[in-house]
Amino acid sequence: MKKANVVVHARECRGNVDRMIRKFIKKAKKERIVEEVRDRRCYKKPSVKKKEKSIRAERRRQREERKRQRAIERRKRRNY
Repeated sequence: MKKANVVVHARECRGNVDRMIRKFIKKAKKERIVEEVRDRRCYKKPSVKKKEKSIRAERRRQREERKRQRAIERRKRRNY
């Protein structure tokens, strides 16, 4: 288990508590803290973990590809 140090300073959010909470949640999601806790609640076979990891990677690749395609489309529209 890797150590995650998620810190939100008041200066980042200019003292706005709601903004600090949102920023903390976003950082915790990015570090996958909550997801890791859920995963560790019950045992998963290594094959299931491997399958889930490959599914996540495939979704990430597809998302990046869609992002790249949208950028290309925007560039094409701008050139006309």
